[in-house]
Amino acid sequence: MKHPGPWGAALLLLWLAALLLLLPPGVPLPLRDWDEGIVARVALERALALARGDGFPSLLLPTYWGQAYLNKPPGLHLLIAPLLLPWLGADTPPPPAVVRLVPALAASAVVPLAALIRRELDPADRRGALAAAVVALTLLPLMRHGRLAMLDGALVSGQGLLWWQLLRARRPVPGAGLLAGLAGSGLLLLKGPVLLPTLAAGLVLLALERPQGLRWRPLLLGLLLGLLPGLAWHGLHLWSRGEAALVQWGGDGAARVLLGRGEGSDLGWRLPLLKVLEGGWPWLPLWPFAMAWAWRQRRQPRGLWPLGLQLAMALSVLPLRTQLPWYSHPLWLPFALLTGPLLAALVTDPRLPGVPGAAVLRRLPWFWGLLGGLLLLASLALPEARPLLPPAGLGLLLGGLALGATSPARRRRGALLLVAGWWASLLLLLQSPHWHWELKEQPPVGPAVALARRASADEPLALWHQAERPSLSWGAGRRVLPLARTPVPAGATLQLLSQGPGPVPGPAGHRCQPAASGQDGWRLWRCPAAP
Repeated sequence: MKHPGPWGAALLLLWLAALLLLLPPGVPLPLRDWDEGIVARVALERALALARGDGFPSLLLPTYWGQAYLNKPPGLHLLIAPLLLPWLGADTPPPPAVVRLVPALAASAVVPLAALIRRELDPADRRGALAAAVVALTLLPLMRHGRLAMLDGALVSGQGLLWWQLLRARRPVPGAGLLAGLAGSGLLLLKGPVLLPTLAAGLVLLALERPQGLRWRPLLLGLLLGLLPGLAWHGLHLWSRGEAALVQWGGDGAARVLLGRGEGSDLGWRLPLLKVLEGGWPWLPLWPFAMAWAWRQRRQPRGLWPLGLQLAMALSVLPLRTQLPWYSHPLWLPFALLTGPLLAALVTDPRLPGVPGAAVLRRLPWFWGLLGGLLLLASLALPEARPLLPPAGLGLLLGGLALGATSPARRRRGALLLVAGWWASLLLLLQSPHWHWELKEQPPVGPAVALARRASADEPLALWHQAERPSLSWGAGRRVLPLARTPVPAGATLQLLSQGPGPVPGPAGHRCQPAASGQDGWRLWRCPAAP
């Protein structure tokens, strides 16, 4: 077996660091609404189909509480399903860490892929390639969303794999087109519409670059062959479910986020921009200079591709009418490709020849040192942040000061201190109960799950003046809908879950009495039919 060499060993170490962030379960926070609760249930029903021995076509058609699931393809759900088999028939659902394991593994691939893409663009700049992986490793949004049972972490890794293979096809490497097509099939089985801007961006950049070694015919043929599995699933879905299968591309898919006013539509393009400004630290100050440097190098692959991918992803995200925090996820891999080489240049040659704004950038290590000092002061003033901030503060302070030195060895140690400190704070955060503070729903669903499990399985159970909570249904083992959407047979006794004011007066035709109380004001009511 061939030894990977220092560069390969460093890349494996960075991937291991990503796995240490993503895989340990930490505090067992419940699955969140909406996405995690739905992903988990769809995967569990695929596990049930596996256990029943359903035929191949039936296994590939996802369901949600026994009804056709039309919103997303089942690519990630099918990978999660085998891990859930031991919990079939159990009294409690699978632990959140088990449901999140496969998405986290898929999301971790973005770290080595950032380095591999950068190395294809500039084979001589191996340190810049590793620095791109370092940036990807230490971006809070990539690591935080990557460990959730959502599609977005795997989606960014699929995009990176597709772009990497398109770049390898320039040499050309046998099978690169086929692998790019298979990556495209992966995107089709995650969020189909995302394939269009991802593939279009790569092909347009190839055409603009016009590499001498590229052979278009084998590339396009390989792409087509690789895309066949994803296209075949969409064909099966359309054949089995008719026009309803087009929901993924129309009403509840691309058309909804492009044209419909939904959550985040009041902020529009400002929401993904705010997410970049929030989540790009500590590398955000590098970004505008990296964009300018890439523009200066736009006639070379190392400038053309990162700049083109950043612009292409921005054009696919910013115009969306519906905006959610994770819709900005595709912006982060191009961000790492842009800023990584500039970080490496600060370490190897602080004169920064050819870099726009070099005089300002040379002072950036002092800014990082100042930021580290502020974080240390914040850790003293904010008791709740005291366990999390000191490593990042010390890393920025000591690393920033060392990065400003004239000695190359000191600068390398400074970069290592800065990265290690920030990574350690991310590790502490992701093992704490605060790691998805932005995504935590209110009110917490745990007390309602405990009451729902005490409710009679033979009587309808509904939510009183509450919207649907997929994570509640997941924990309860039964679908719990708002009262208006719950079928109640004539004369049947109804059960209600409420928080705060209960069903007084009760729903028409029923008289409600409290049956059990839980934390946070949750109550279970039993409502026999009125005589």
